[in-house]
Amino acid sequence: MDTPVALVTGSGKRLGRKIALALAETGYDIIVNYHQSVADARKTEKLIRQMGRKTVLIKADVRRPDHIKKMFNEVIKKFGKIDVLINNAAIFPKKTELPNIPESIWDDVIDSNLKSSFLCAQEAAKYMLRQKSGKIINIASLGAFLSWKNYIPYNVSKAGVVMLTRSLAKALAPYITVNAVAPGTIIVPGEEVLSEHLPTMDRIPMKKYGKPADITAAVLFLLQSEYITGQIIGVDGGATIP
Repeated sequence: MDTPVALVTGSGKRLGRKIALALAETGYDIIVNYHQSVADARKTEKLIRQMGRKTVLIKADVRRPDHIKKMFNEVIKKFGKIDVLINNAAIFPKKTELPNIPESIWDDVIDSNLKSSFLCAQEAAKYMLRQKSGKIINIASLGAFLSWKNYIPYNVSKAGVVMLTRSLAKALAPYITVNAVAPGTIIVPGEEVLSEHLPTMDRIPMKKYGKPADITAAVLFLLQSEYITGQIIGVDGGATIP
């Protein structure tokens, strides 16, 4: 049986690593993409190999079209195809009031969170359309639906990811499905979380924070479906319920 191949951007650590490992455990060969965290990426690579899966480590700045083209060329050279793209790479800026947000921060957040997802999807689609098959999953955020006055660039970038998902789903049908998972507050074991990033429990109907397994379950669910496209699955304990 032909082994499926998945590229997970920003999969050296944190949630990206958890997604990559979940896919490997399910039977995917994995492309581990990273930008600066090479030691973390090598750990992800090692864990995947221990599962008996094939993997390749690719350094690429997904804000740059030339890096993206080179990355996909390497993927095709190594595996001959690309079945799944998970657009996970993103940044979360520091808390900043509107008058103090420099243009450089705006540009960096939009480029890292939105532009990168567009460019990677655009490049992946070239190969997926030739194959007449493929799945793209964007990692959005509850920040796409809730407005935070001190994180405006992030809100806008993730809201853009939601509309990008819907537009790509129409543009790439009927051969490619495009969906998004919008995490709420997810606690990754061993990762420090600033208290300012933790909402109070009265804002979460389920009265608890999420786990990486909650996100990977949603990703795997979407990968199993051949008929769901253009949808955004919120995994936030009900935090975005009106």
